[in-house]
Amino acid sequence: MQQRIGRLTTTDGADIAYASIGAGRPLLYITGWLSHLQLSWELPEERAFYESLATGCRLVRYDRAGCGLSAASDRPPSMAYELEQLAGVAETLGPEPFDLMGTSMGALVAVAWTVAHPESVRRLVLYGGWVSGANISPPSVRDHVLGLVESHWGLGSDVLTDIFAPDAQATAREEFGRYQRASSTAATARSLLALSYDLDVTDLLAQVRAPTLVVHRAQDRAAPVEQAAALADGIPSAQLVVLPGRSHLPYAGDAQAVVAPIRRFLGLRSLPRGPRTLTARQTEVAALISDGCTNREIATRLGIDERSAEGHVERIRLRLGFKSRAQIAAWYVGRRDESDR
Repeated sequence: MQQRIGRLTTTDGADIAYASIGAGRPLLYITGWLSHLQLSWELPEERAFYESLATGCRLVRYDRAGCGLSAASDRPPSMAYELEQLAGVAETLGPEPFDLMGTSMGALVAVAWTVAHPESVRRLVLYGGWVSGANISPPSVRDHVLGLVESHWGLGSDVLTDIFAPDAQATAREEFGRYQRASSTAATARSLLALSYDLDVTDLLAQVRAPTLVVHRAQDRAAPVEQAAALADGIPSAQLVVLPGRSHLPYAGDAQAVVAPIRRFLGLRSLPRGPRTLTARQTEVAALISDGCTNREIATRLGIDERSAEGHVERIRLRLGFKSRAQIAAWYVGRRDESDR
C-alpha cells in the first residue's frame, strides 16, 4: 500500500497533516499520545498493523498539532482542541458516517466525538483506553514520569517505550524510542502526556449510541485492564475483547490478534495468518539472509543503505510470522528446495 499525505487548516488556523491508505469505507484513526505519519510508516511493525487494518477500507490517520508532520500551536492541549482537530480531518471524509477508532488517549477523544456527533459514527472501536486518567497510575508515578519527560526527554522516551512495548523486540523498542523523540519536543510531549492523565469521560459513556468494541490486553502496563472493563460497562451494549499480552501499543507483540476482532466488528473479511508470499525485492533479501549476509552486506549487494536493508528484513519477518533471521533462512532454503524438485 502507498500512503498519501494531505494537509488541512483547522478553524483556528492550525496546520494539520493527515495520511490515507487503502480504499473503501473510511476508518478514521485517532492515535495515542504522540505520532509521526512518516516515521510510523517506516517502522515495519507499525506499518504492517496499519496495512492490516486498511485492507478493504480506507484508513485515515493524522498528527495532532505539535506532533510529526503537523505544525506546532500556541494553544495548550485540551479535549476541546482535540475535537477541533478531529473535526477538520472528519470533514475531508465526506458526508457519510464513518468508522472511528481511538487508541490509548485517542480512545477518550473518540468517545467524546461520538457523543457530540452521533450521526457521523457508524461503528466505534476503542483500544487500550480508559475512563479516567486519574485511575491509570498513582499520582507519585504520574509526577515522576512527567518530570522525567520534561527534564530528560531521551531517558523519558526510553522509559515509556519499555512501558508501552515490553513485548516488542529490542531493535523495535530502540526504533520507537527514537521515533518518539522525533515526533515532538519535550515540552509538547509533557503537555500531551499530562492531558492523558487529566481526561475523564465518565459522564459521557452512557450517551454513546454507536455500536462499540472495546479491545485491551490483559497485562497492559500503561492502562489497567479494569479501565477497559469500565469502558465496556459504561457504554450501552459495548463488546469487550481482552487479549493476552503486556504491550500498550497495538502493533507491538501479536498485532494480528488485535486486528482480527476489529476487522470482524467492522464487517471486513478476515485476513489469513501465517506465511504469505514475498515481493521480488523481499525474496532477494531472503536469499541473502539464507547465505548468511548481515544487513550491511545485504545493503552493499543491493545498492541500498543499511537502514533500508534492516527494514526489508523486519518486513519479511512480520509478513512470514517469524521471530528470527534463522527462520527466514530456513523458510527460503525449504522453498528453494521445493522448487528444484
